[in-house]
Amino acid sequence: MDSHIKASLSEHYNISITKCKPISGGDISSAYVIETTGKKLFCKLNDAKEGLSIFKAETLGLRKIAETQTIKTPEVYGYGKFGNTSHLLMEYVPTKSPSDKDFELLGTQLALLHQNTDTAFGFVEDDYIGYLRQQNHQHKDWTHFYIQERLQPQFRLAIDKGLLTFKDIPKEKDLLDLCTEVFLDVSPSLLHGDLWSGNYLISANSEPYLIDPAVYYGHSYVDIAMTKLFGGFSTSFYEAYHSHIPEPDHKKELISLYQLYYLLAHLNMFGASYRPSVKNILKMLS
Repeated sequence: MDSHIKASLSEHYNISITKCKPISGGDISSAYVIETTGKKLFCKLNDAKEGLSIFKAETLGLRKIAETQTIKTPEVYGYGKFGNTSHLLMEYVPTKSPSDKDFELLGTQLALLHQNTDTAFGFVEDDYIGYLRQQNHQHKDWTHFYIQERLQPQFRLAIDKGLLTFKDIPKEKDLLDLCTEVFLDVSPSLLHGDLWSGNYLISANSEPYLIDPAVYYGHSYVDIAMTKLFGGFSTSFYEAYHSHIPEPDHKKELISLYQLYYLLAHLNMFGASYRPSVKNILKMLS
């Protein structure tokens, strides 16, 4: 973190920074632990043109989850822009490795989060999956929401980038028929929206926290499918979760359909290394 950003943070938030240490913070932003005379803080920086919008959306998502009082999120102290650099300043949460009991509590609290519902699928604003804009136009029907707001924008972007061809994409009628068949009795649940193992924390006193959300109201099983994509969740997590929300019918097809969105997003962000995984799912669904 350069001296200009440190000075700007100190002045804007009226803090005295004594130490600043870079830590791993994902592929989108750089991350730092800041020590002040009173406490430690966590700060993310982003020089991309959409950085401020990303941090605004992240703040909205964290606060929306916190409002439910079901699972903790780090407190956000503020976000803004100094020159070309956007920042997000929030609570620093000391962490530990999760135990089975911690995973059990995480599963229970995620189920409680998912019991917060709405009358439509989507959200009040668009947000981001990584650095890609995530459309959240509201729909009464989950099938049309998922196809129009999730899959189709990623298909179009992959074609524009030359990562997929029109021949790779399912016909709209075939996709509509498949989704109509397997999306049964879906109601709008508040989702984290990007729940892989890097987006939860277990605090030093065993409290689960959610971070880096991409919130919207959708099928609760979307979050579960994402937890299975890159691993990092124990059996006790799933047992606790499904003791509150039973596994749905057509589980195999749902996991493939929901993981397809995330793999398409990774394809569009990180390139052709994700193309085989995308094409394998498309082949399975055809």
